[in-house]
Formats: sequence, C-alpha cells, structure tokens
Amino acid sequence: MQIRTPLCAAMAAIALLTASGCAVTRGQETVGAYIDDATITTKIKSRFIEDLKVDASAISVETLKGTVMLSGFAKNIEECSSAERIARNVNGVVAVKNEIAVRP
Repeated sequence: MQIRTPLCAAMAAIALLTASGCAVTRGQETVGAYIDDATITTKIKSRFIEDLKVDASAISVETLKGTVMLSGFAKNIEECSSAERIARNVNGVVAVKNEIAVRP
C-alpha cells in the first residue's frame, strides 16, 4: 500500500493546526505569557523553600498574566507578610493577591 506525498502533507498540516490550539491554557493569549507565568510561579515557590520563615508546602502560588495569587495557611502574620514580600520582589510580578489565612 502506497500513500501519496500530498496526502501525508495534508494530514501533517491538519495535525499541526489542531495541536497548536492546545498549547495555551487558562485564558492566556500566547504561549509566551503562559511560560512567563509558570516561570514566576516557580521562582516564588523556590524562594519560599529557601526562606526559613515560610512553609512552602502550606502556601499555594498561582500566576495569571503576571498577577500572583497566594492562598493557603500561615502560622502567623509574619509568615503571611514574608510570603507576600517574596512574591512582590520577583521580576515580572504585576500584582499580588494575598488570600493566605493565618491559623488561630
């Protein structure tokens, strides 16, 4: 069975066109914006791990178009403030929404 070259080229073109639409998620406009947001989130989480005042496993970080949302639980107000300060000092962060709850 021999497949013609134009048919293979057409099938490859269709596959590429349909697959490229899946690359961008969460309502972002470009793949670059998604990568930038993922980079910001990774930098913040790694700085949380380096900082002895912040429990990185208790605080979630989400980034969308440069806006960072922090959520989770902190042991005290100092930990909550430190997490926000760390997030604000990362390059590319436009705004920080601090939704961290302080445990009583």
